[in-house]
Amino acid sequence: MPQPPAAAKASLMASPDDTEAQFYEAMQTGDLDKLMAVWADDDEVVCVHPGGARVIGLAAIRASFEAIFAHNAVPVQPEQVHRLQTLDSAIHHLAERVSVLTPEGPQTAWALATNVYVKTTQGWRMAAHHASPGQLGEAPPTLREVPSTLH
Repeated sequence: MPQPPAAAKASLMASPDDTEAQFYEAMQTGDLDKLMAVWADDDEVVCVHPGGARVIGLAAIRASFEAIFAHNAVPVQPEQVHRLQTLDSAIHHLAERVSVLTPEGPQTAWALATNVYVKTTQGWRMAAHHASPGQLGEAPPTLREVPSTLH
């Protein structure tokens, strides 16, 4: 598998927030090398695209984003980020606002996502990205502090 250019690797920042910003910027610009540079160098990294199957490993994740970017970049903005961080790991749960073109014209879709980051010798890297299927609407989904359903 080809390695990301040194510039992409060097752009990894010192915090989970910086790594997350690079991930979403890469999605917005369709920059596959920049996107892959945020992932941890581990065979067990995982990605679940909205409504999609679980994708495991760097090669499979790269192929999945390559297929997505073949159609276009993803106009996604992270919002309402809820953070949990320890010394060497971080979990961000957030709403993703995506601009989509529908037969009725441009609309806003929302997905809920969880991003997991680990601190490595190369800095903070993504270990997992899991996004729910989107829903159309101008207002973001309500993020509740108290669960309405237990499972």
